[in-house]
Amino acid sequence: MRRTIVHIGKFYPPHPGGIESHVQILASGLSGFFHVQVIAAGEAMSTKVELLDGATITRLPTFGVVASLPLTPTLPLQLMKLDPALLHVHVPNPGAAFAVAIARYRGPLVVTHHADTLGRRLLKKLTNPYVTNMMKRADRIVVTSHRYLESSEELAPFRSKCTVIPLGMNYPEPPASPHSFDPAVLTRFDSPLILSVGRLVPYKGYIGLLRAMQAVNATLLLIGTGPLERDLKSAARNLGVCGKVKFLGWIDDLQPYYRASSLFVLPSITRAEAFGMVQLEAMAVGLPVVNTDIDSGVPEVSLDGITGITVPPADSAALARAINLLLESPGLRQRMGAAARARAFSEFAAGLMVRRTMELYDEVLSTRMQDSLAADAM
Repeated sequence: MRRTIVHIGKFYPPHPGGIESHVQILASGLSGFFHVQVIAAGEAMSTKVELLDGATITRLPTFGVVASLPLTPTLPLQLMKLDPALLHVHVPNPGAAFAVAIARYRGPLVVTHHADTLGRRLLKKLTNPYVTNMMKRADRIVVTSHRYLESSEELAPFRSKCTVIPLGMNYPEPPASPHSFDPAVLTRFDSPLILSVGRLVPYKGYIGLLRAMQAVNATLLLIGTGPLERDLKSAARNLGVCGKVKFLGWIDDLQPYYRASSLFVLPSITRAEAFGMVQLEAMAVGLPVVNTDIDSGVPEVSLDGITGITVPPADSAALARAINLLLESPGLRQRMGAAARARAFSEFAAGLMVRRTMELYDEVLSTRMQDSLAADAM
């Protein structure tokens, strides 16, 4: 009989989100070796159980969302019903920490720390006792980059039990050539094309990218939605770059835009950008990346001088210089793009991430068994 692994996340696809996609990739990859169950918030007032991605997905009744935290009061009861070989919790998620405490779960526990909880002082004051207790109880804590581990104050007390496992992706089937342009996109916009994808929120640094575009002779395709959309469009008008910045909103299929672009830009300005998964999507189709030197995994994904160019955060002039250097140097762009593609497939593939996670599970379960045998022998 296969062992059961239970994952707790805030939500699960089709609900959008980076952590949600990560849990989905893990659930799918692990389902060939374990019985995988995922517990997450649902979109309704009743419990819904379904089979997806080879796993059992339980979506709990949700009574709203406060400070990005879904209110799922039945989560502790759901956890009490289960007796998994191992529980894997994805944070930040104070509700899960509360559930682990209320359910008095004492089995093997792995926590993936995707990002620190930034701001929200009142929420942290209320939930920190539960979160800290769960982190102390965890057998191992997974962190997605060395840089984030080294710079995180939240992880500082627990570094001895942290393991770095970078995120991984299931990439689309690679094209016949490393970088195949999409004529349907090219005919819509003046080339060369620069691409950036993300939520239109302050930490993404898009104001700085708009300023940089004043010194760049190219078209920026900005894909995403968010609360800053109106402000960014107004800034583009005020900066005189409306003609070369295209706000495309939400787009489901990004592949034609990646393949039609010359380079990708991730201009984030704070460590709220913990990893920058969109870099991997760009790298997989052979795009060099211009990113920023923030205290997170972002500059660990695309490497300065190898797969792209890393510039100081919130430095529009440096951003413009890096973009122009790549636009004006086809040979450099091709070399970095080829290195980016190779790095994406060799270091950040979903299969590699799943294998590393399974090795961690085996280590945790083996250690637990040895400790149990030693206790019985005393």
